[in-house]
Amino acid sequence: MTVPRVRMTGQERRRQLLDVGRVLFAERGYEATSIEEIATRAGVSKPVVYEHFGSKEGLYGLVVDREMQLLLDRFTSVLSGGHPRELLEQAAFALLDYIEDETDGFRILIRDSPVVSTTGSFSSLIGQVASQVEHILDQEFKARGYETTLAGLYSQALVGMVALTGQWWLEVRRPDKAEVAAHLVNLAWNGLSHLESQPGLASQHLR
Repeated sequence: MTVPRVRMTGQERRRQLLDVGRVLFAERGYEATSIEEIATRAGVSKPVVYEHFGSKEGLYGLVVDREMQLLLDRFTSVLSGGHPRELLEQAAFALLDYIEDETDGFRILIRDSPVVSTTGSFSSLIGQVASQVEHILDQEFKARGYETTLAGLYSQALVGMVALTGQWWLEVRRPDKAEVAAHLVNLAWNGLSHLESQPGLASQHLR
């Protein structure tokens, strides 16, 4: 659908083009989306898009940066700590809320980006979230007498589990969000609450 040409300030036009690009990149992917299509959808000429972003890569990189910051802000605003089980619930809902509210943005983030983003990749963002979780797990491990150097491993496992489940839920959308979060926390919390201080393997593996 072509949008009628509307006079906008430079900032308004830039924001509109970012929004249009976001929709098209989510629908079609980076390679299948053209500057011409973005311009037509926005109701402007191709030179206007180039004037604001220089290239399709420039536009895409800014779209990704904006989504990365939005998702990171959601995580940092809810990961307030408290009881570790509450932390797990906060992390699960932060991601599931983002997927539900910003589906286009999440589709863009989980694709393999052909463009280097200034804020990194989705996996690097997950690493930032895991670092926050690690700090809280470290305190919990100390209280239980566990080896604190392993807090990083467990934080990566927990946040990675939530992220991969979120990617699966993006497509199936069932069960509902609250039930998905409850099952994630059930698995993670019951696993954490019954940790062995020196876990071993049940089967023998050749090294």
